[in-house]
Amino acid sequence: MAAEPTVRKSDCKDLHSYLKTLPVSLLDRLYNHPATCLAVFRELPELARHFVMRLLFVEQSVSQAVVSLWVANKHQAEFKDAVKALSELRVWQEKAITGGIMGWNLNHTFRQNMKIALLGGGNPWTGGGPLAPDKYAKDENFLDKYAMDRWECVLHFMVGSSEGTEGVSSDIVQVLLNSGMMKEGDSSDSMPSIAPAGFQFLLMDTPSQVWHFMLNYLETVENHGMDLVECLSFLFQLSFSTPSKDYSTEGMSESQLKFLQHLREFGLVYQRKRKSQRYYPTSLAINLASGLSTLTADTRRAGYIVVETNYRVYAYTDSPLQVALIALFCQMLYRFPNMSVGNLSRDSVRDALIRGITAEQIVNFLRVHSHPEMLKKEPVLPPTVTDQIRLWELERDRFKFTDGVLYNQFISQTDFELLRDYAKDMAVLVWENPVKRMMVVTRGGHDDVKRFRKRQRNS
Repeated sequence: MAAEPTVRKSDCKDLHSYLKTLPVSLLDRLYNHPATCLAVFRELPELARHFVMRLLFVEQSVSQAVVSLWVANKHQAEFKDAVKALSELRVWQEKAITGGIMGWNLNHTFRQNMKIALLGGGNPWTGGGPLAPDKYAKDENFLDKYAMDRWECVLHFMVGSSEGTEGVSSDIVQVLLNSGMMKEGDSSDSMPSIAPAGFQFLLMDTPSQVWHFMLNYLETVENHGMDLVECLSFLFQLSFSTPSKDYSTEGMSESQLKFLQHLREFGLVYQRKRKSQRYYPTSLAINLASGLSTLTADTRRAGYIVVETNYRVYAYTDSPLQVALIALFCQMLYRFPNMSVGNLSRDSVRDALIRGITAEQIVNFLRVHSHPEMLKKEPVLPPTVTDQIRLWELERDRFKFTDGVLYNQFISQTDFELLRDYAKDMAVLVWENPVKRMMVVTRGGHDDVKRFRKRQRNS
């Protein structure tokens, strides 16, 4: 039986798919906090949530046959999805009951902390105690702007822009390098440069970017001497915070305090000074674990791009980051205070394709960020432009590059044909020119062909 493909944590699209990659021991530890249990509960399929609520106050195992009777036959697909989700996340476990019948038993730790989450009790989820009024208190608008400014520093750094990148720490750079979104510079004193995966990352919407970045960051926390479970628990606690409310750092572990400083760098929390005893969660953190589509501090500003049939692209924006994004696949011609002009050319699109951006990503980016006036048209983008972008991509697909080794300087035609036929039989011949007695074999087949040629010379 073929082994199941390994799922990379950074490829996970949602909280459920991420948590099921964690070892069982970590999952059980995570359920020691009510915030984690509630965060997991709200991400479960609707029917799975229904099962949890039915079993929450039932201490003994319930027969699987009984549970299956709760669902009509026409909803068996949903039933299977619910059972799979609850089992993968260890929210419930199989257990034999009287007569050898198999039943379901809700995870004891999950049950206890889910009750606390729903009914109250236990310790405060965030903050160690009451705080005196903050004379530097920040409102929600300030925190949203702060979060996006900090996040855009990361994006500016990735596109090689000098705008606001002085706040990008070595920790952020290391996450970008480890994730494959950036690569080391050519020399020891040169800056890292963006990799193909980084271009694809930049074309995501902000919620997806934050989620993808945090998954890659979480893979590095243990290298910084932090406890992954404590960091995840704190992240779930933040997701239940109140916007514009301050929280105390009292009672936080060393791992969580270090984690807090990293979240501050990413824009997920605001802290006036590093040693401050209070912090404000931003909407980037509050919404991170509650679904990618609900992020309120995003986003894409109103559409600002106009594309004309002559391949001119007009960007009605004063944001250096938005202009830098367009420059990934356009040749920029002019820049004015509130508008920039670029040109979609064969060379500019091919440069983007070489770096890993696909034609479909370019088209989708232009469509998603189209100016409201463009949205009145059908189709939104000129077909001549979108078709040409795809044709430029197809141009590159006509060529297939294969590593190979060139053989030449044969003494006779017979020697050439003997070696060529051997390479053909081995299915490693890439190209031949009998007139010039030249041929190319694959890199993998080179050793076998070389040994054969050596034996022929010695015979």
